[in-house]
Amino acid sequence: MKIRRAIVSVSEKMGVVEFAKALEKMGVEILSTGGTARVLTENGVKVVEVGQFTGFPEMLDGRVKTLHPKVHGGILNVRDNPDHRKQMEANGVVDIDLIVVNLYPFEGTIAKPDVTLADAIENIDIGGPTMLRSAAKNYKYVTVVTDHADYSDVLECMQANDGATTEELRFKLAKKVFARTAQYDTTISGWLEAYKG
Repeated sequence: MKIRRAIVSVSEKMGVVEFAKALEKMGVEILSTGGTARVLTENGVKVVEVGQFTGFPEMLDGRVKTLHPKVHGGILNVRDNPDHRKQMEANGVVDIDLIVVNLYPFEGTIAKPDVTLADAIENIDIGGPTMLRSAAKNYKYVTVVTDHADYSDVLECMQANDGATTEELRFKLAKKVFARTAQYDTTISGWLEAYKG
């Protein structure tokens, strides 16, 4: 599937500027949020803020950014389903072909000796895992990246396939997503279960 539009929204920003610049050179439109949008813009990458894309602003101190039908419809639609295409057209939804997301640093937060329950709770990511799982579920059409170590594989695949990725790569990355979100939720659950206050 040729990648034309991507959401790039990462807590851990290693390599993201270079990756986004390479995507931009290949004609990919980049949507982003908050701190990632700021970093990319400051480094000369043209970014469309997700709030501008959806027509709905980030709200609740950033707790709600990407939880929107224009985001998840763009990710989850079955590209060769005529009924999906009709519904998308009727609702102004467009394809999102690449999701680049890593999660709020819950593990790093709880590693601090003076961490409070409130701090831990604020570092439980909601929108990130939701986008990752949506994209991984729809790997037949959508490429999903949750680890900066995979940036080079995605770019090499795109360069070799006229801006597209292979289903083999998409499936490999989707499996990695489900492993990551399972680990993330297990860590949250275990820490909360052990929390003594």
